[in-house]
Amino acid sequence: MRVGIGYDIHRFAERRRLVLGGVLIEGEQGLAGHSDADVVLHAVIDALLGAAGRADIGTHFPDSDEQYHNAPSTELLERVLEMVRDDGYEPGNVDVTIIAEAPRLAPYVPEMRAHIANTMGVLQGHVSIKATTNEGIGAIGRGEGIAAMAVALLRTLGE
Repeated sequence: MRVGIGYDIHRFAERRRLVLGGVLIEGEQGLAGHSDADVVLHAVIDALLGAAGRADIGTHFPDSDEQYHNAPSTELLERVLEMVRDDGYEPGNVDVTIIAEAPRLAPYVPEMRAHIANTMGVLQGHVSIKATTNEGIGAIGRGEGIAAMAVALLRTLGE
């Protein structure tokens, strides 16, 4: 088994859609980024890449490459899962913590879990998503953006 940790943070940006965990959060200000700026999936991607010993998201999907401009992070996750499987691993589980003062994310967690589980090809029970605030401390606490942390477990294929 192999374990990886991922982290991502993006500031809010006008005229952007908010996508978290592959789910569109209607009516909320989006995040700045080269792709769709889905901090949840970016943290999951980095955790998977880290567990596989494959560097980070920016190495594989650089913001200098126009093919990733506004790219859906679900597609990036699918490509990373192909890499991981090509290396002889399969995802076991993933645990994500979203850090945001707003919006309230609890109503979206079940849909995020289902989306990530479906994309990863694991049971929904193998995807944990929690949301917390930063208690008003720092940039996140001032409502300037959203961050996410993830831990992922990879198993050798066939175990």
